[in-house]
Amino acid sequence: MSNAEPIQRENLRVAAIQMVSSRDQDTNLATAERLLTEAHRAGAEMAVVPENFVTYGNRHRPSIESQEHFLRTFADLAKRLNLWIVAGTYPLSIPPATVSTANQTSKPQAVTVVFDNNGQIRCHYAKIHLFDVDVSDSAKRYRESDDFLHGDHPVTFDSPWGGIGVSVCYDLRFAELYIELVKRGAGVMVVPSAFVEATGRDHWEILLRARAIECQCFVVAANQGGHHGGKLRTWGESMIIDPWGRVLQRIDKGEGLVVADIDLSSLATIRARMPIAQHRRL
Repeated sequence: MSNAEPIQRENLRVAAIQMVSSRDQDTNLATAERLLTEAHRAGAEMAVVPENFVTYGNRHRPSIESQEHFLRTFADLAKRLNLWIVAGTYPLSIPPATVSTANQTSKPQAVTVVFDNNGQIRCHYAKIHLFDVDVSDSAKRYRESDDFLHGDHPVTFDSPWGGIGVSVCYDLRFAELYIELVKRGAGVMVVPSAFVEATGRDHWEILLRARAIECQCFVVAANQGGHHGGKLRTWGESMIIDPWGRVLQRIDKGEGLVVADIDLSSLATIRARMPIAQHRRL
């Protein structure tokens, strides 16, 4: 059953930002700020930034001071740009809402933090499904659980545009998570990602469009997109998709952004004509 607040504004201009993050965290932060500023200038009201956009390729755990700095930086940036920001992920071992060390963990979680346009934290989502796989690229073996703790619950947040569901990268392969987000009232799904090239080539667009179609939701997917040095290559093709599975905007490889206007009133029409949620039997 939906617990989201009603839609106050039916039209949302949203941006999906694509980066090719390096090991230089200061450069990554500067790039994210520049691209978010471009999104603001393009009239975006909400922007989604890729997974690991600050720390991609770095395995060390950020200090408490670094974590606090990250949270303050993006709170200030969201307020200055008057922009909702879906930031990340970033390795956090402290509770983002309180910036307190009281409950810090020995291993961080991969956390997406959502800031509203007043710089307030609206929610944080710890990635549930960690990428522990063997693939046919030069890196061969990925074990996110070596560096991160699993998240343990789905997250939606209320906005002027209704309920929005948060997921990250490998979560895309688990349709049951997205069905749960719809049950919680999501009409838009945000998907910060660092989808690797080997799997992205075959599965990235297919999975995104499938999630949009089966959930009858808009999907905003912000990916890493290029060569990050060494063996690390990501697929790119950040895109924005409508509830019928049509790609509204996309970017190929490299750094940049895409912006699209989405009409939330279309959700009710599509869901009424094909009431999948009512027909679901499992």
